[in-house]
Amino acid sequence: GSEVSQQALFEAVDQAKVWNAKIQVVYVMETAKFTIDPMDGTIAMGDTLRQQMYPLFKREGEDVLKGAKKYCADKRITVITHLKYGDPRIEILSLSEKEKCDLIVVASRGKSNIDRLLLGSVSSFVVTHNKVKTLVVRG
Repeated sequence: GSEVSQQALFEAVDQAKVWNAKIQVVYVMETAKFTIDPMDGTIAMGDTLRQQMYPLFKREGEDVLKGAKKYCADKRITVITHLKYGDPRIEILSLSEKEKCDLIVVASRGKSNIDRLLLGSVSSFVVTHNKVKTLVVRG
């Protein structure tokens, strides 16, 4: 993942060491980016292009999770990885609730106000809508 996502992993591992906890690492393939155009409801990519892109996104997610697993193993932290599909905001909160997490560590890329207004912010949504403590790691 991104540099700030890696920083969030490092922070999560540091927290896990302090509290003798395991961590859940999630990579969410944001499927809305390559399915439906929100402006007019049309298919944003042709079927052929979507079929070509989907495996690339999946492989990227698997590689990120593999790297996270190795980092955690090197630090002797128990980790469970999850590859999810959908809206990252919803998937993060859903996993947190399902796994009964005590803390969510989320990366924030520091989008501009306009980007946040138009695209939304995963970290802002998680902070606002979750039921547990959240640590935001800013990039």
